[in-house]
Amino acid sequence: MHDVLKPVLVPIHREGWPFIAIFAVVALVLGWIWTPLYIPGCILVAWCVYFFRDPDRVTPIRAGLVVSPADGVVQMIQPAPPPEELDMGTEPLTRVSVFMNVFNVHVNRIPIDGTIDKLSYRPGKFLNASLDKASIDNERQAVRMTTTDGHAVAFVQIAGLVARRILCNLTIDQPVLAGERFGMIRFGSRVDVYLPNGIAPLVCVGQNCVAGETVLADMVASEPERKGETR
Repeated sequence: MHDVLKPVLVPIHREGWPFIAIFAVVALVLGWIWTPLYIPGCILVAWCVYFFRDPDRVTPIRAGLVVSPADGVVQMIQPAPPPEELDMGTEPLTRVSVFMNVFNVHVNRIPIDGTIDKLSYRPGKFLNASLDKASIDNERQAVRMTTTDGHAVAFVQIAGLVARRILCNLTIDQPVLAGERFGMIRFGSRVDVYLPNGIAPLVCVGQNCVAGETVLADMVASEPERKGETR
């Protein structure tokens, strides 16, 4: 029975409990005002619980693998300069953008083993995170790290249209492992990963990713960039 319920009864992220409590109080008040309103109130509470779920993930641990930092859809793969505040130069790097809708798990995870070099939070707009210009204009938390084999990798949490809070629990010089939780974004947003030059992404635009599990790239592989089609 435990194995059957485990995929359903997943842990809730600690950031979610205050929101769940607020939603529950609102549902009670709505039901007190007019009994039929209990139904939409309970639906909202259930959605809030679902949004803040924090399931365990099985991360591939071979050296050199870059895993997705977020659940969601690969929305863009294109060359783009990394955020200027990370001091990585202006040369375009391959950027893989994973878009999270309000039904995805929003807990973010470290993409590869290494050490955190720089953290930079920048306030900004709350445009739709699916837009390319969201990488520049929106509120963001940028992170630069050095992998265990000396590569510089950047990843950026980007607020979306309804997101109003980016959480990042990292510190400078902190050693990290691929798949470890490091923060989350509320509610609906995007995470960009900037790969080093010469590293081809192993995912395709439109592909669904699972944070901490889906391999975005392989630092030690020579495989060319993958192509995909809907079937």
